[in-house]
Amino acid sequence: MNEHLLSIVLFTPLAGMIVLLFMPAAKKNLIRVWANLVALAGFLVSIPLVMRYDRTSAGFQMIEKFDWIPALGAKYYVGIDGISLLLVMLTTLVGFLAILSSWSAVEDRLKSYYAMFLLQQTGMIGVFLALDFFLFYVFWEVVLVPMYFIIGVWGGPRKLYAAIKFFLYTLAGSVLMLLGILTLYFQHFRQFGFYTFEIADLMKLDLPLGLQQWVFWAFFIGFAIKVPMFPFHTWLPDAHVEAPTAGSVILASVLLKMGTYGFIRFSLPLLPKASIEPWIVQVLIGLSIVGIIYGALVSLMQRDWKKLVAYSSVSHLGFCTLGIFALNPNGIAGSVIQQVNHGISTGMLFLIVGVIYERRHTREIKEYGGLAHVMPIYSIVFAFAMLSSAGLPLLNGFVGEFTILQGAFEENRAWAAFAVTGVILGAAYLLWLYQRTMLGQVTNAKNLKLPDLSLREVAVFLPLIAWSIWIGVYPKPYFEILEKPVAQLVERVRPGYFQGGAQAKTDLGRPAPRPGAWMPVQQEAAR
Repeated sequence: MNEHLLSIVLFTPLAGMIVLLFMPAAKKNLIRVWANLVALAGFLVSIPLVMRYDRTSAGFQMIEKFDWIPALGAKYYVGIDGISLLLVMLTTLVGFLAILSSWSAVEDRLKSYYAMFLLQQTGMIGVFLALDFFLFYVFWEVVLVPMYFIIGVWGGPRKLYAAIKFFLYTLAGSVLMLLGILTLYFQHFRQFGFYTFEIADLMKLDLPLGLQQWVFWAFFIGFAIKVPMFPFHTWLPDAHVEAPTAGSVILASVLLKMGTYGFIRFSLPLLPKASIEPWIVQVLIGLSIVGIIYGALVSLMQRDWKKLVAYSSVSHLGFCTLGIFALNPNGIAGSVIQQVNHGISTGMLFLIVGVIYERRHTREIKEYGGLAHVMPIYSIVFAFAMLSSAGLPLLNGFVGEFTILQGAFEENRAWAAFAVTGVILGAAYLLWLYQRTMLGQVTNAKNLKLPDLSLREVAVFLPLIAWSIWIGVYPKPYFEILEKPVAQLVERVRPGYFQGGAQAKTDLGRPAPRPGAWMPVQQEAAR
């Protein structure tokens, strides 16, 4: 079992889905119980990953590798490092909670609904574990199919429009990304005489700057649409608004992270010359900052509760890409932690919207007011979610945003100055939303007899609240998990960074900090 732990984590949801397909469609309670047990099992089997992970190692761990399609040079090759570890744990936990939240929300085509979620779990975990580009692309595409059906079958009034828009946007990005992958694939054959999709082998390529830039932009389109970065974000609000609650939770918490993960895992280490090009960095930082401010401003204007949370994702993910392209340890580590934070806080916010929508079947903010008098437990949970998303100190959002802004400040003070306005605007739209829905007097008689959170609904929120407090109060273990892989990535893109080498000085316009300025890894690198 220990030798195949990653495969067990990867295929547990798929195995559960196969069993589910043989169950009678009429046995709805049996289907619900089985789907929830499989999702819980998927989380439980992932916990040993944390226990077995060696924080002192920079390389991939628990590797499983064997030939899959030898004629193409494709392998079943999976492994885990600190970055993928955190995202896999986010996927397994949020996936379980999203399925649990669907207990009373869906009645039609129940077997197909849960089957789509379990298939999607396998696809998302596979994206974070794959170390072979062919395998990665297969999982990347697999994820599109269940989300298309989740939106298109169980979504809102404009579900088909939103589902087709989501599918076409992401498929277009995937095709361009595939062209970039094939470019590296054939270049490797030209330089080394054999075909391979292994990431480690493709990192040995010596590509001219011009070719790296073309491949970088091909990857960029694929990953930026998935994030989504401004101006590729227009599919996201429609998808969120029309998706069922659990679909919105998975979409915000995990699917969007596939894009940011792609930048970290593939764009930076495979294309270091292009990644460090000043004009490319300036463009990506500019798009990130525009996304931060634009997403926050549009959130302030929303009348639909769910659409407000959807646009907030554009703003928060802008922080994540800002941290990545600061290209220093604080920026990248902060970005990964903020990706987890966004999964926690925005997942809670979409669950909050889902709870009230089940009771009132409207998301119009003006329909609410004074709900704290009627649903006190609900208002407390909402306060946690709102403050977590706003970045209140001692909650998770603060740790990620502070570290990202620190990394941005190290490279260019103007980046941090513009980005910090997103924090201010974020607090504004979240506090305004809370004030309009929770505080004051009950303004609508239809809200007077709304039931408060049930025990099952409280059980969905408690793990996310606990996780947000843990990261906010004691983030040290997360930085330790990320320390080695982030340092390795920075050194790959900016050689000599930790020694203050000449190559590290000019790339982004500022010299590298002296050794010891960021956590123990720099001290070790200096020694």
